[in-house]
Amino acid sequence: MPFSQFDLHPDLLRGVRELGYTRPTPIQEQAIPPAVEGRDVLACAMTGSGKTVAFLLPIVHRLLREKRGTTRALVVTPTRELAAQVQQALDEIAVHTPITGAAIFGGVGMGPQEHAFRSGVDILVATPGRLLDHLKQPYASLEHVKYLVLDEADRMLDMGFLPDIKRVLRHVPAKRQTLLFSATMPAPIVALTKEMLHNPVTIDLQRRAAPATGITQAVYPVADDLKPALLLELLKRGDIADAIVFSRTKHRTNRLYEYLTRHGINVERLHGNRSQAQRTQALAGFKTGKVQVLVATDIAARGIDVEELSHVVNLDVPAVPEDYIHRVGRTARAEATGDAYTFVSPAEESDLAAIERAVGKRLPRVTVPGFDYKQRPAEKFEIPIGDRIAEIRKRKAEERARAKEKAERKARAQVGGGAGAGQGGASRGAGRNGGRGGPDRPARAGTSSDGRPDRAQHPVAGAPLTRRRGGSGRGGAGRSGGSGRGGSGGGRSGGPYR
Repeated sequence: MPFSQFDLHPDLLRGVRELGYTRPTPIQEQAIPPAVEGRDVLACAMTGSGKTVAFLLPIVHRLLREKRGTTRALVVTPTRELAAQVQQALDEIAVHTPITGAAIFGGVGMGPQEHAFRSGVDILVATPGRLLDHLKQPYASLEHVKYLVLDEADRMLDMGFLPDIKRVLRHVPAKRQTLLFSATMPAPIVALTKEMLHNPVTIDLQRRAAPATGITQAVYPVADDLKPALLLELLKRGDIADAIVFSRTKHRTNRLYEYLTRHGINVERLHGNRSQAQRTQALAGFKTGKVQVLVATDIAARGIDVEELSHVVNLDVPAVPEDYIHRVGRTARAEATGDAYTFVSPAEESDLAAIERAVGKRLPRVTVPGFDYKQRPAEKFEIPIGDRIAEIRKRKAEERARAKEKAERKARAQVGGGAGAGQGGASRGAGRNGGRGGPDRPARAGTSSDGRPDRAQHPVAGAPLTRRRGGSGRGGAGRSGGSGRGGSGGGRSGGPYR
């Protein structure tokens, strides 16, 4: 059925039409009507099924009928990227409405986010950690929230956010509408739903996890050290137009990024050690087509929506079958088509077998004609953890040695400068002392016939002193192995030594 059959505000339907949405996906078709009625919804929906629209449309519809000025809806997501994407979807859907929203996540300044709290935007889209940071401050309040969404609840569980979610719930009124979306329903999530939801409409709870029907899946057996070379071969042949390439670690992500860059591939990387600005730039470049390959950890496996993505490549076999479902779900989104390739080393065959049991079929094996599977790469793809630790320790030791040497040089310079300054100070004193005699320190020397001061000894310390006569007399040069300067002054006849 078309979206027009939903009982939605006309301004929302206008935005939906302009986005090119013609008919709802199954999760949208089942979730929107009860959500519009104000019912709690528990939806087990696989990634890429269109659930963002499924919860945004009914919430915005209900907000349009209410008095504005306070934050009345909260969407909690596991990652910054997903929060930003939900916020973008909200801007597009609500473009013809006055409804406002803001994304609250870490890695960026808190100032604009504080302003969102103070101004009372209609909808907040937040990650748990940064949201709790704000809730420690007096300006942040969720006391008027009437609509709560937990998006990718199982992913938040995997990331250890369950305690944070429970802390957030303490700030939200108990009387509210709650929509919970999750790709899987592990026991802790089931227990959480019992705490959070009241008589919910349950959708697809027993649905078996499986990739979208439009995904063509294939397995490429290859030695681990040859995986980068095989990927490069497929890219250069044109077998892969653009792709998100998933790696199991940040280290392998960085290594593949460096390898592809050296071979002229336009590539970006996305993982947890990248700054928020770097992550945003990488994702934006890939979405706009400026970047051909995005190499990522599983941080990009949930909720990242890229239109018309042709390929997903698993550089490494996921250890958990559900992660495989989420990864390959980046392609063939919204009932489109796409390809998912998985590179499998001999050590990963058991993990692949678990995935094949989960999807209910044996995935076809592919051998690339002309690729040398027996070649020996110039270097190992993954540097062993022991070697990396040793390298880090070596680098730290070198840094400490350089810092120590720098400190010693500075100390020596200070000692030498102090001595020179002291000697120079004495010389300056000598230069100033040339002009006057006095009753307590009488002059012992006169002035020579040519007008230059004679040398005399200090009556106590025995240091040489200079006495000047006449208005044009000059102090001594005063440089003796240091930086001191000779004093200068118009000595006056008969003055005391100083």
